Amino acid sequence: MITVKKLKKSFDDKIIFNGFDLSLPDKGTYYISGPSGSGKTTLLRIIAGLDTDYEGTVEHDGVISYVFQENRLIPSLTAYQNVFEVCRDKEKTTYLLKEVGLEADSDKYPAELSGGMNRRVAIARALAFDHDILLLDEPFTALDGEIKKSVISLIKEREADRLILLVSHDESEADALSCERIEFR
Repeated sequence: MITVKKLKKSFDDKIIFNGFDLSLPDKGTYYISGPSGSGKTTLLRIIAGLDTDYEGTVEHDGVISYVFQENRLIPSLTAYQNVFEVCRDKEKTTYLLKEVGLEADSDKYPAELSGGMNRRVAIARALAFDHDILLLDEPFTALDGEIKKSVISLIKEREADRLILLVSHDESEADALSCERIEFR
């Protein structure tokens, strides 16, 4: 569950939130849409505790896993090691890399992988982390076609009993994940 009450946040003179309220249940999939600069990523960062410079209250029950806009992989670790580091479970790591189509590339380092491959490692890593809430900030960039569909299906299947917040500029991704919409203006 996530509860946001009377959230106020600004950057210099630009007000992002002014008394914003939001209440979400323990499970469900929600799509936060709106124009660039409307506060979508800022809200995720506040919920995750990465931005604490605000007024109001933000509470949540559970552990958060986050797919950032950037992959944030550890360059000195292979794809396998990047995923394994968050779960310490060989079976889960191998399974998730196979599910995102990287089983044959698990021994490669981020510099040896394409942008889309690195993106899939980042998603596998977020899914491997033991969590209750999944924050997805433009998670499917650099993915296309069947790979994108496959990764979305994996998330729908594995995360059905969790709370998911998706930020994306692509409404088809929200449709594919069967999201309820939260509109920012």
